[in-house]
Amino acid sequence: MTGEAEPTVANWQEPDMVRTSFQRIESFLRTTPIAAGARPSPLQPAHGGLVDLAGMRVGDVTVADVLAATETDGWLVLHEGRVVAEEYVPPMTSATRHLLMSVSKSVVGITAGALVERGLIEPARPVAAYVPDLALGGYAGATVRDVLDMRTGVRFSEDYLDPRSEVRLLDQAVGWAPQTPDGPHTLDEFLRGLVAEGPHGQAFHYRSCDTDLLGRICEVAGGAPLASLVSELVWGLLGAERDASLCVDSVGAAMCDGGISATLRDLGRFGEMLRRRGVGPTGERVVSEAWVDDIFAGTDDLRAAFARSDDAELLPGGHYRSQVWVPGGGQHALCVGIHGQLVYVDRAACLVGVKLSSWPMPLDGPRMSATLAMFGAIADHLRA
Repeated sequence: MTGEAEPTVANWQEPDMVRTSFQRIESFLRTTPIAAGARPSPLQPAHGGLVDLAGMRVGDVTVADVLAATETDGWLVLHEGRVVAEEYVPPMTSATRHLLMSVSKSVVGITAGALVERGLIEPARPVAAYVPDLALGGYAGATVRDVLDMRTGVRFSEDYLDPRSEVRLLDQAVGWAPQTPDGPHTLDEFLRGLVAEGPHGQAFHYRSCDTDLLGRICEVAGGAPLASLVSELVWGLLGAERDASLCVDSVGAAMCDGGISATLRDLGRFGEMLRRRGVGPTGERVVSEAWVDDIFAGTDDLRAAFARSDDAELLPGGHYRSQVWVPGGGQHALCVGIHGQLVYVDRAACLVGVKLSSWPMPLDGPRMSATLAMFGAIADHLRA
């Protein structure tokens, strides 16, 4: 690394630092391990070996063109549970943990689903039944289901380019950004300071704070830190090969909305579990068929709530359920994180695509569109 800038809390999200920092989170942020469990389950190559997809056409370009133009750090394609394509761009390797950003939300959502099935969380109950100290302000009257589906009425701006937006104040609270004199010092302090701007249970509005509150609910209901719950209820049952990690604030509170780092292959196992309706690659059930089917199917109410949101143009006819994005039609599911993190699940094509990236800017419509088109073209090719 001689001659190259080292990632710090002050510079790690700068465009020229993203590729380095996303693969070295544990060197400059507080983290705690998510244990992989004692029984890793190797992913098997496709019958006949890997498939060379680089030259396949995606409209006017090729798969290789899309990968090069979208700052790919690593990508993986599973078809019927077997590895069809897998590639890493140095310095990333199969052993590298890469920051997942908001793909972390989907992992937390599945953890919550596992606790629901154990009778430890009831989605219809108020948030105050689990975390009364965090439900005195903006979350007063909200239910766990409102939080799961991001339909709370809490005022929260997800404007990543506005240093005074709530999402950037949240960064300060968890130690992701330098502290300002009037900024929150812990995640709980930040959550307690949020206010409501409308009723709960109405339109979908993307709020990272809802996932952080969901994580706190999981911890209270499950009686353990979130990293331990994810390890026991998800990561260990997936047959993960390597530990993941989770960012925490100065007092150890989990940064649930974007703080998980994991390897490409283990994230592929997570996507495969969604494709297989809750069963991981090991054959062990992580969450019920009913929970996963509910994510994919949605309801008219969910689609109407999504249609009233600022994100409606991104997924026409789609919805958001239990921390997962679902395009119209109910056969696809997307776990999405800023700077180009994606799990793409196509149940009809028996395909899971994973892409970990380092886009210079947090949001980039053309890059996302190109990535979705690439995985769609690969799905069509493998289905043919």
